[in-house]
Amino acid sequence: MYQQHFRLNETPFSLTPNTGFFFGLTPHLEALQVLQTALQTGEGFTKVTGEVGTGKTLICRKLINELPSDFHCAYLPNPYLTPQELRWAVAMELGLEYSKDIDQQQLIGLIQKQLMGLAAKGFSVVLVVDEAQAMSDDSLEALRLFTNLETESRKLLQVVLFGQHELDERLKEQKFRQLRQRITFSYNLRPLDRDEIQGYIQHRLMVAGYEGPTLFGAKEVKIITKASRGIPRLINVLCHKAMLLSYGEGCSIVKVAHIRAAIKDTEDTVVAPRRWFWIGSLGVLSLALSVGMTLVGFN
Repeated sequence: MYQQHFRLNETPFSLTPNTGFFFGLTPHLEALQVLQTALQTGEGFTKVTGEVGTGKTLICRKLINELPSDFHCAYLPNPYLTPQELRWAVAMELGLEYSKDIDQQQLIGLIQKQLMGLAAKGFSVVLVVDEAQAMSDDSLEALRLFTNLETESRKLLQVVLFGQHELDERLKEQKFRQLRQRITFSYNLRPLDRDEIQGYIQHRLMVAGYEGPTLFGAKEVKIITKASRGIPRLINVLCHKAMLLSYGEGCSIVKVAHIRAAIKDTEDTVVAPRRWFWIGSLGVLSLALSVGMTLVGFN
């Protein structure tokens, strides 16, 4: 909606994890380095955890897109599955053809045979599980048992878990001690600091084609940093709404008032104490859009 106003090729702050907007932020690069090192060692489980919105799915997609050609990837974006459903899903990701009439033991045998066949062809197989905190206890145990499949010299399957901090808490329980001991590498994604946020915002605008004056100044970024707690998803939401408000006023940059209004209109942000507020109602975006359409001749 504001793309033409700011002369953009695409929306810079979409919530969809688009690897085309990937920026080499320190926590994200460190996470990828840990994952790449873990996969090269060929052992057990690797775990990446972080707060909601810190970029786990983006890193997950980046990892999958950049896997070497000698890796075969099985990807489970929604692991809210029973152990039986988990095995069927893994079999499908491995390209197995099978009859629905076979029992679970037969299915496990077919999975092992397929893994051995891929290994004989020189492939390393990695199972990537996103939103792993959603897995049931029984499914986590079924996942652990998959890593028992091995030859005398190597694991037939490596597992990478991406999850929220709830996954860490669950794995501390005594019943998960066997799985916990198989996690050879782990990384916890931290929030971004102010300098990283400044670079992150500028990078996304540049990728989207922005070539104008600085759109988000130092003062605006400072407010975004505090309100978002350094969480990329919230940064995207606030920047998107602030740009809508700026567009609605016909401004060429984003102002503090636009940021404060976006914060007021967004769930889960930290609202800083202040003496005044620009509009102070949940309808700020509706007003901005109404004004913006008037400016471009819709009314």
